[in-house]
Amino acid sequence: MTATIPDSGAQSPGSARTADRVGRVEAHGIDVIPDDERHGRPRELFGVWAAPNVSYLSLVVGGTLILMGLSLWQALAVTVAGNLFWAFVGLIAVSGPASGTPSEVITRAMYGIRGNRVSIAVTGWFASVCYLALSWAAGSLAAFSLVEEAGVHPNTAVKVVIIVGIAAATLAISVYGHATILRLYLPFTVLLTLVFLVLAGYVSGHVDWGYHPQQPLHGGALTAALAAALALVASAPLSYSNSADFARYLPRDTSPRAIAGWTALGAFVPSVLFTALGSLAGTALDMSDPQGALEGVVPGWFRPALLLAIVLSAVANNAMTAYSSGLSLQAVGLRIRRSRSVALDGALGVALTLYALLVSNFLDTVSSMLQLMVVLMGPNMAIYVTDVLWRRNRYDGHELSDESRGGPFWYAGGVNPAGATALVTGAAAAALCVDTPLYVGPVARALDGTDLSLPVGVVLAAAIYLLLMRGRRATAARA
Repeated sequence: MTATIPDSGAQSPGSARTADRVGRVEAHGIDVIPDDERHGRPRELFGVWAAPNVSYLSLVVGGTLILMGLSLWQALAVTVAGNLFWAFVGLIAVSGPASGTPSEVITRAMYGIRGNRVSIAVTGWFASVCYLALSWAAGSLAAFSLVEEAGVHPNTAVKVVIIVGIAAATLAISVYGHATILRLYLPFTVLLTLVFLVLAGYVSGHVDWGYHPQQPLHGGALTAALAAALALVASAPLSYSNSADFARYLPRDTSPRAIAGWTALGAFVPSVLFTALGSLAGTALDMSDPQGALEGVVPGWFRPALLLAIVLSAVANNAMTAYSSGLSLQAVGLRIRRSRSVALDGALGVALTLYALLVSNFLDTVSSMLQLMVVLMGPNMAIYVTDVLWRRNRYDGHELSDESRGGPFWYAGGVNPAGATALVTGAAAAALCVDTPLYVGPVARALDGTDLSLPVGVVLAAAIYLLLMRGRRATAARA
């Protein structure tokens, strides 16, 4: 029997290559993955990133673009443009094999040991728990409908059982971890793609290919709608600053181009296709109730398959989210095993989901709040991408794991002034330009609702970080 390997990364010589196996709880947390445990090929990342993006939520976003007043071709153009930000996700994935650590540790190079804890607590852990609630809520609503298809009216007790059941399936995948995710996500991708392609066939018979809104947008109103739509689509890739988590087991000499390419392509292709499908559906259906609208155009025999696919897409999306949120909790400083941190985050996500579906309109509040989170996520992603390019992807996992005073990434009192200044300044500038139902910045108000938070936050944060880090080139080279 193989001995259990603790999160510290210690192991016996005979246990090499056994710490990351399908059906075995992953033992590693935020520690460095030893070279003799590195394995896999970059093409495996395609399925990892495709499965969560063959998504019902992509359909919802696509339908929302039409509801915002865009024409079909404007919506399709925004879909492609917004999903180009997946290139950022691919780029930061290369830092995983370079360091052997997850993104939550690599970002210590940008913010310092203490500064990173604050950054991860907000942009990593808190955002992940909110996303868990949103995705589980969407999947649970589909599961409620599935139960009704079977002739059972779901009362409160049944709904609680369904929500907990979906969460349990999700967290089981997350707890087993990296190898299990790699094994399951390719078949998940195939199954979900088949179901949504059948759905596309039924939707295609209703599409108005020449669709234009009854009151077409012009001038400032059109500019505002396009900017808001771009921010909405881009919010998905900008929220995934965790791509190194799933690449860190690859051998150190794996081609960075292959890592970046398979990661970005795996997410980009399904995101574009299925967001576009949502926009196509929106030309003929009322996508303010997407589940009901889509059920209305498919035959009765196919509805259970569609509903099951929505549930499975929620599980696939949240298994990755819960996995990284567990690592985030460790990176914040909680000294518990990764499996327990995943369970803790999952319990909180379940509580929020129950509250959202059974008590209040919490989802509306969370949805608006996550739009505001782009104010932080955009600058955070820009700083990460800039650091990877600036350091030429030279990261030492053991030095990144050194949390002692005076360590390579202690900087000033545990905070890197360059990263902290760039993030705060970029986020503050983006907040002035944001336009959401919850909050409208003064710049957006002056521009008649044009939301420039995405370009302003990304460009400003990257420029400030690069400027302030310029004097540290020699230090970074030694590190």
